[in-house]
Amino acid sequence: MASSHILVLSCPDQPGIVHAVTGALLAGGGNIHESRQFDDRETGQFFLRIVFSAQDAAAIDAAMRPLASQFAMDWKLVPADRPVKTLILVSKFDHCLGYLLYKARMGELPIDIVAIASNHPASALTVSTIGDIPFHHLPITKDTKAEQEARIKAVVEETGAELVILARYMQILSDDLAAFLAGRCINIHHSFLPSFKGAKPYHQAHARGVKMIGATAHYVTADLDEGPIIHQATEAVTHEDTPEDLVRKGREIESRVLGKAVAWHTQHRVFPNAAKTVVFGN
Repeated sequence: MASSHILVLSCPDQPGIVHAVTGALLAGGGNIHESRQFDDRETGQFFLRIVFSAQDAAAIDAAMRPLASQFAMDWKLVPADRPVKTLILVSKFDHCLGYLLYKARMGELPIDIVAIASNHPASALTVSTIGDIPFHHLPITKDTKAEQEARIKAVVEETGAELVILARYMQILSDDLAAFLAGRCINIHHSFLPSFKGAKPYHQAHARGVKMIGATAHYVTADLDEGPIIHQATEAVTHEDTPEDLVRKGREIESRVLGKAVAWHTQHRVFPNAAKTVVFGN
């Protein structure tokens, strides 16, 4: 019986890539259902995402290997219905966590939440119903940061987490942990980057009298709030809004933006492209 798979790849652009890849799919008995491609003429990189069904995905995998070498591809072939093992880090503000839990439980996010970790005890969470998901209380101080981050690494390795989500996790990751999680850690920042980086961005925005607030989901790098952006959204505000109003309105935006970014990442729609991303959104 045919099963659905996703093939994603990026490589230096040159003639014949699509012809070669679709030929490999045809030879392996694959039937293409969706195909998106992008040629970045600034970087010279080519990006391709194909959803297909086939009875023998192993044959297609074997056919792709020589092509990957020929075209210097960064590629992967994954079952379309395989959920991504996910660790969620959170602090006291758990609205984003609650949103992700709801979406996952409704079957609207292809994630398998293998653990939740927080620098605060579970009793500090006011929105989320964690249920039987393993919870790790990992308190942190200035003097215990290295030890605490070592425990985060251990949870990642023990659970096999493929994605780590900073769902309003209000701690700055060390360069070491950021490097360990490179390409597999998504943060939600409560402003429309690159504006208002760092702490209390809503208060910064209010002080500047902005007429629009936003949220940004991005990959985590060692540079604070400067990782490649996956998704952003905004909402209008007025001079009558207090900083507390901005925080309240921002909760909705943050949850939606993070949820969409996680969905796109776990559906293999996001490609790193130097300091940016290519996103085949839906």
